[in-house]
Amino acid sequence: MNRYNRLYRLYDEFDTETLREYQTLVDLFPALGSRVALELWQEISDELDQNRRAIRRTFPAGETFADIAAHASQDEAFTALDLNTKYGRAVNVLVLDVDETLRSAGRTDNEIPRETLYLLTRLHEESIPIVICTGQTLENVKGFITQGLGNELVHSGRLSVVYEAGNGVFTPGHGEETKTLLYEGLDEEIRTVFDDVRSRVVSDAPEAIKRGCHLQGNEFNITLKPNFQTGSDRAVSVIDDALCHLLDLLAAAVDGADSEMARAYYADTDPEIRGVLERHGGVADVDLDALPDGIESVFERVDIAYYKGDAAEMGSLELDKPAGVKTAFDVLGLEDPFALVMGDSKSDLRVMEWVEDNDCGIAAAPGHASRVVSEHVLSTDELVFERNDSASMLRVVYALDRLAGLD
Repeated sequence: MNRYNRLYRLYDEFDTETLREYQTLVDLFPALGSRVALELWQEISDELDQNRRAIRRTFPAGETFADIAAHASQDEAFTALDLNTKYGRAVNVLVLDVDETLRSAGRTDNEIPRETLYLLTRLHEESIPIVICTGQTLENVKGFITQGLGNELVHSGRLSVVYEAGNGVFTPGHGEETKTLLYEGLDEEIRTVFDDVRSRVVSDAPEAIKRGCHLQGNEFNITLKPNFQTGSDRAVSVIDDALCHLLDLLAAAVDGADSEMARAYYADTDPEIRGVLERHGGVADVDLDALPDGIESVFERVDIAYYKGDAAEMGSLELDKPAGVKTAFDVLGLEDPFALVMGDSKSDLRVMEWVEDNDCGIAAAPGHASRVVSEHVLSTDELVFERNDSASMLRVVYALDRLAGLD
């Protein structure tokens, strides 16, 4: 009997939904509190063990199938089996965006769900390294991962943080390699441009931007964030203005460039940026093929990113998330990585494309991800999950790794 038939039998003959509910309660809600609560927890734990034993007796490799049934739904288990059939290997590292991926602003607490944290811990205990890959500052990330995952995991030597979308990599427990500042490797010309823009981004801003935005405390990237609810009309308006402001400052920092050149160049690279600029003074008809080499060479290395109602950002195209992830893999000693990459934005897409091009991973995204990310994920393995349900992809990984272990 092949594995597909065994999985069909597993989910047809056993009450796997109740099994998963019992497993979730035992894993996520330890026996604390009153004697009555303890007795109830013990009853559920005994029932869980009995149901798992029945599965173990029914199937060859019964422990594996009991583990899968207790953690993954039928759809998740078959997704895992399809991935195992296609790739023939287990996921051995997780590369995870945070905002709108592990956690979502759609919840008022904006916290990573408990089940997601539990599964991350469980997979990490099984020697799967975790790479947190985010546009946030290092200090922000260190705070919530230590609170959510625990100090022991963070300092285990198997966790790395790619922060500011690839400008730095923090891997506790690795001596001189613990903190790698990738932006220090940029040449002086580019660093001078960033220094100039950073020094003026607040002081030279129009009053509406000064009141409505704040400068995120990055080490290198220059990120303007709204002082209003993310995605609100006021946030959209001020971030649109901030995008135009950043482009004008960039033009002023590059010898020989002007605002029309900068706006035309970046409008050509991103239709969302073009849409904003067309609503804010328009885009001049500039012959981009005739841009002076010195100006074009700088523009080609500077990324202007626009996140509607959330951020306007200037970063280096030489220091993107893939550069940070590759550095993290090197520090972690991953010689043959096969990653699950989870993210929702264009910067995450670059990592997804990198693992696809190098045959070293798979990609997953929430249903509300940006259009280009959704298109990529749907064109590969269709690993799409609901808002605040990143745990579903971790359950797929859990099942996949057990099925791959049978090979």
